[in-house]
Amino acid sequence: MTSNFKAILLKGIQIYTDGNWIENGYIKIKDHKIVEVGRTENHFLEEDFEVLDIPLQYKAVPGFIDVHIHGANGSDTMDATKEALETIAQALPGEGTTSFLATTITQGEKQIERALVNAGEYIKDGQTPGKAEILGIHLEGPFVNPKMAGAQPIQYIIGSNLELFQKWEQLSRQTIKLVTLAPELPGGLKMVQYLKANGIIASIGHTDATYEEVLNAIEAGVNHVTHLYNQMRGLHHREPGVVGAAFLKEELKAELIVDGVHSHPDMVKLAYKQKGKTGLILITDSMRAKCLKNGHYDLGGQDVTVQNGKAVLSDGTLAGSILKLGQGVKNMMAFTGCRLEDAVEMAAVNPAKQLNVFDRKGSISEGKDADLVILDENLDVYMTLCRGQVAFLKEEHTK
Repeated sequence: MTSNFKAILLKGIQIYTDGNWIENGYIKIKDHKIVEVGRTENHFLEEDFEVLDIPLQYKAVPGFIDVHIHGANGSDTMDATKEALETIAQALPGEGTTSFLATTITQGEKQIERALVNAGEYIKDGQTPGKAEILGIHLEGPFVNPKMAGAQPIQYIIGSNLELFQKWEQLSRQTIKLVTLAPELPGGLKMVQYLKANGIIASIGHTDATYEEVLNAIEAGVNHVTHLYNQMRGLHHREPGVVGAAFLKEELKAELIVDGVHSHPDMVKLAYKQKGKTGLILITDSMRAKCLKNGHYDLGGQDVTVQNGKAVLSDGTLAGSILKLGQGVKNMMAFTGCRLEDAVEMAAVNPAKQLNVFDRKGSISEGKDADLVILDENLDVYMTLCRGQVAFLKEEHTK
């Protein structure tokens, strides 16, 4: 591992930068930022740089950004402890994720509030380079439709309550960046309008909205779809539903869990044909069992059984995933035939733009945070740097 103070030079590597590839390139990193990108034959070595030689066939891509993740490696956002968030932030670089939104689940008000206070404090005061950065909070529920609860505990679902949300904003220290809600329910559109006015992403999810209701929600400010296909009104030839609106409306960026479980591979391909590389955002929606063995785990106070790559409640309802985002990128390529650079757009560029952090995240460009993923010849994660610090190195994890 590199020290905290050394500047780093990565060289002899293929680099995906701003829509193009640089063969046999180099990246200079200093003070946690990318300071120079170019071809290796053109660079001048400065003595204070630590050189990391990378095999020529390896590829550098921007760090992935997961806007919808509940937990990993035994910890969950709802645990409401600094240790839980640290565990998640340290685990995610192993799958190429360099930043994420800590995602809540529908629970009682006090439990949600504890999670919001904890995450807000951690985001503002507890983060250091060398692990995935929490960019904010994704509030998934409780303002959702009980008809489409999925793994959201139905007994805690409530209607959109703007006064309560404003209280939660204060408790989180204004770190809520994305809210999943059902806009067709009473108070839903008013909530959407408030979110839009305050620079918070309004996402339609866990919803039974009709096509017309989705159009009204878009007019009010919805521009995001939570886990496309899952727990929403599907596509019908007389009622296009939420899925139809997601396909037709360019205003909507749609999340997609590409694990082969939440959506059939050909439905992933259909979404890609409709939305293209600019319209989709790859997510994991993973829960605490990710990185762990098969067994029984908790999600929102519910018992979840993890077996054969699936996480389900006792009645068989899918309960998040155990997907790693790096594998989601590979699955996207396998299911759709898209190129690596297209999948990277969906895993890094689009979420950065949607979160309005593309000025510092989402691409390998001078002046941006040094959030990088090095992929080996099989496109598996070999090394991950989070804000200029090596956060994961494959060889160290295979000894």
